[in-house]
Amino acid sequence: MMQLYDGRGERKYLTPLEREAFLHVAAAASGPVRTFCGTLGHTGCRISEALALIGTRVDKRAGILIIESLKKRRRGVFRAVPVPAAFLETLDEVHHLSTLGDSRLWPWSRTTAWRRVKEVMGAAGIHGGYATPKGVRHGFGIKATTSAVPLSMTQKWLGHSNLAMTAIYTNAIGPEEQKLAERMWM
Repeated sequence: MMQLYDGRGERKYLTPLEREAFLHVAAAASGPVRTFCGTLGHTGCRISEALALIGTRVDKRAGILIIESLKKRRRGVFRAVPVPAAFLETLDEVHHLSTLGDSRLWPWSRTTAWRRVKEVMGAAGIHGGYATPKGVRHGFGIKATTSAVPLSMTQKWLGHSNLAMTAIYTNAIGPEEQKLAERMWM
């Protein structure tokens, strides 16, 4: 079962503020780094799923990225994740989607992609075991949960096979839980 804390009790996710800082620094990065980190941050996809994204799976009219779920036991399982219109415009400007076709947006290795994410994390002042692509994915789940997105929708966007996997994001302490606890402190 997936956990939000490691064996030492340290969190493995970006907080909503850290996620915001990550996306802010990513927005100022060079084109491909900006779009790669933005894709991770706006979709919660896995690093390998982002690297597999091709031009024809960016649907500007529908406002979605079509992600192939690479953790399934078979190929050809897709999920559509809505992203901001401005981000889709950035993807088009950087990658020239109309001419890209079935080519990958980022012809990087997994190691190169990991390094780019770590560079953005460092520039955003985010350090620790959660300053990883997986931390961005978990941060997306936390943000969706604390933004009152239904768990079933978060499950769909993250490509989880069962709702119990997605429900772990309700275990993170968000602003609503903090406010409830403050009532006891008075």
